[in-house]
Amino acid sequence: MFLTISTTGTTERPATDLGFLLHKHPDKAQTFSTSHGTAHVFYPEASAERCTAALLLEVDPVALVRRGKGKGRGGAPDSALAQYVNDRPYAASSLLAVALSTVFKSALRGVCAVLPGRAEAPLPLRVEVPALPARGGAEMVRKLFGPLGWTSVEAEPVALDEQFPEWGDSRYVRLTLEGELRLADALRQLYVLLPVLDDAKHYWVAPDEVDKLLRAGEGWLAEHPEQKLITSRYLSRRWGLTRQAMERLELVRLAETDDLEVEDVDNAVDETTDTEEKPVPLAEQRRDAILEALRGAGASRVLDLGCGQGQLVQALLKEVRFTEIVGVDVSVRALTIAGRRLKLDRMGERQAARVKLLQGSLTYTDKRLAGYDAAVLSEVIEHLDLPRLPALEYAVFGSARPQTVIVTTPNVEYNVRWETLPAGHVRHGDHRFEWTRDEFRTWAERVAERDGYGVEFVPVGPDDPEVGPPTQMAVFTRADEAETDKAETDKTKTDKTATKNKTEAEKEAKTA
Repeated sequence: MFLTISTTGTTERPATDLGFLLHKHPDKAQTFSTSHGTAHVFYPEASAERCTAALLLEVDPVALVRRGKGKGRGGAPDSALAQYVNDRPYAASSLLAVALSTVFKSALRGVCAVLPGRAEAPLPLRVEVPALPARGGAEMVRKLFGPLGWTSVEAEPVALDEQFPEWGDSRYVRLTLEGELRLADALRQLYVLLPVLDDAKHYWVAPDEVDKLLRAGEGWLAEHPEQKLITSRYLSRRWGLTRQAMERLELVRLAETDDLEVEDVDNAVDETTDTEEKPVPLAEQRRDAILEALRGAGASRVLDLGCGQGQLVQALLKEVRFTEIVGVDVSVRALTIAGRRLKLDRMGERQAARVKLLQGSLTYTDKRLAGYDAAVLSEVIEHLDLPRLPALEYAVFGSARPQTVIVTTPNVEYNVRWETLPAGHVRHGDHRFEWTRDEFRTWAERVAERDGYGVEFVPVGPDDPEVGPPTQMAVFTRADEAETDKAETDKTKTDKTATKNKTEAEKEAKTA
């Protein structure tokens, strides 16, 4: 994957000033590590009359698969041959754009402390990309680069095979740009348009890509006739992000038209006044639902199994009804963070007596966990491999046997409502599975029947009529406790009735 940037100069303004503007010395060959390979910067020629900087990116296809689409929410875990044998090491794409922004970061921002005036002035530039994938062909290349101030835009189609011209052209072109532009402008255009022409990105497009696009498109994208196409392709056709970017670009255009700042145009809302209710985070809704279930169960001694960094333990400590709280996690690091969050080292003696943090695995029985009123497994089970789930079931429901067990887990059906989550992928890379509502209900009812519990299901978060809530919660109640309570209540009622009848009989006997 190769790109060259050339300029010309004179003795008074030597072309080697390009080295200052790129922050890379012409006499050195430099190497930079990227997340998917190695970038090399060198100068094939460097004289006062002409200077050329070359960027060569060596892509590691195995690293690309492992770090991009090999696991978790990034893509399917298969190892198809096409993942390793492809054009990515050779054809300019988003990989080269990312390397460009990494290696020439200061140049993209137009920063040069040594030659600030030179950085702000247009330079005679020639940019060459030998192999550029172009969806839409040479005509699309000219439509995108033509309005940007280049005097010459050459996009020569590359034949599939020169020995067989009847096969026609490939989807690649040899790109040559010539014109007088600021170096920063040229680099920003390449950063945006290389992946746009390829119409693909090697990484997941998150909401922060909108900010990247607007920064790189400053000064040219708002007025570009193909603005919508560029925005849509750059953001991988994510309609929500594309709409957001287009709205912000329209504000930029209006501000430039009226010679105003964007903030002066977008001033309909007083930033000091909160006129819109902020949505409650799902994690907070989940904690509230758990606390409500614990209150309803009348629990006072609570286990937080898989407590992580202690958010639920912290919430439990705020309510005096919970007299003993034990957080359990296999991760020592998580327990250390939880201890800092709870300020255990500065906690008063009475408060400290209410809380305890233990290291332990939830797939092994632990006598320390027996005898508690309630146990919470909040977003825990989906982190286990399915074959290990029965071990957790026995450790919690069969051995510890608290009166109440609360389990929350993601509802995979709701994932289609997450705009930033690809369909068919789990919410977190560490999730081993995510269940539908029917799958979760089947599992919970089986565990409840086997281990002597009753179970109720509670939606957490907005309950979508089509796909259900984002989080599903099961509240298990130990059946033998419930039956014992009922039997004791019935016995008390019977005893009271018998006593009442006896008293009335004695009164009647005295009267007689």
